[in-house]
Amino acid sequence: MKRCMFVDDSSVIRKVARRILGGSDMLVIEAASGLDAVEMCAADMPDIIIVDGALPDIQAVDVIRRVRAMESPVQPQILISLVEVDVASIMRAKRAGAQGYLLKPFNRSQLLECFRSLKTAA
Repeated sequence: MKRCMFVDDSSVIRKVARRILGGSDMLVIEAASGLDAVEMCAADMPDIIIVDGALPDIQAVDVIRRVRAMESPVQPQILISLVEVDVASIMRAKRAGAQGYLLKPFNRSQLLECFRSLKTAA
């Protein structure tokens, strides 16, 4: 079973993601802050991580860098989640180790399509 972590300070975004993705082939893990996400990844690395681009406690690129610096048999696919296309933020995230981005708010078809493209890239 694949494990996906949603890192977002909005409980609504995390709940929507859990409802869309949660099912027989995906376990959705939630982190309300960047520091929580880093701690959770150190304990048990998920397969996919979606990081909010505007976390209140730590910058998304720092979360991505910290996760990438961890020694783990799992090398997660990481996306930054943004409210608008911001090329500078996307490029910073990619330089830190992210594979791409996801725009929010997202709907079921957008999120599922995003995950389909991640699976083909893996």
